[in-house]
Amino acid sequence: MKKPITTLILVLLAALVLAACQSNPARKSSTAPSTSSQRAWFDGEYDNHEQVVQAQGRSVPRVRFEITPLQKPGWYVWRVDQSGSSVLTATWVMRSLKSVDGTLELTPYRSLAESPLLGKDFDQKQWIALDACALHGAATSNGLEVRADLASCQTVAPGVGPSAALLPLSISHDGDSLHVRLYADQARGPDARVDARKIRWYSGWAAINGAGPDARPESTDWHMNRDLRISNEGGKAALKWRDGQNSGYSLELERATYRDGNVQVVKLSVIDDASGRVLAYSWANPEATRIGINLGWVQVGLDSASPVAPH
Repeated sequence: MKKPITTLILVLLAALVLAACQSNPARKSSTAPSTSSQRAWFDGEYDNHEQVVQAQGRSVPRVRFEITPLQKPGWYVWRVDQSGSSVLTATWVMRSLKSVDGTLELTPYRSLAESPLLGKDFDQKQWIALDACALHGAATSNGLEVRADLASCQTVAPGVGPSAALLPLSISHDGDSLHVRLYADQARGPDARVDARKIRWYSGWAAINGAGPDARPESTDWHMNRDLRISNEGGKAALKWRDGQNSGYSLELERATYRDGNVQVVKLSVIDDASGRVLAYSWANPEATRIGINLGWVQVGLDSASPVAPH
């Protein structure tokens, strides 16, 4: 009878050990950072060209974001360029930490070096965390939404210098849309923010006749513009003669919205540089991989291209 009793004791001990092993994960804090590899929450170039156009003279600065994931998981380079009434540039490093409960923290870092190393040579020691301006929120499968505590950030922002104007106070990202309220946006009102979209690039060619719009059908004086490269968020490219001089005409490619926001297109325009007047345009759906125009005296063909290499 001793053998069955011994066996029963061993079975009970094994069950207790198994139960203890299964209960151990529950002891971990629900706010502990996730150890799984993090995907890139956002990357690429974003521009608020259409927001500026629709402002119709109101004070809305043109802002461009260039966001590049570093090789170190969860770290990004944020380059922010603002033009308009004032021109300003700032480069931040952002560190993201996602907790197992789904909450997200994005902490901006400012450089301690005049020319900090980035890319594969990134050195965390050259950067200092602006913990008071850390953004907190949540991430989903489609994007994220985070916000900084303004009162806390205001305690350190003055010491950062002029570039503090381009510190993000809130970030909302969903697909191709990036909405950012910058520190400087406080001066424009409580709801002011930058509404940017991810840039798509196109490359291709253009041919312009030497006689311009007055060219006759039999004219063969064509000047080729090869290796054109232009973005779809207000990108411009000057058309040149074969000797490299400007012809006085340019191309503009932009996303535009019509019919009260119900119809979105990508629009290719031919512009008279002297007057700024649009001479003609064509459009396609925003996802189009090709767009072109033929006016007889000028012909253009563009295809979707890879993004510009980061700085």
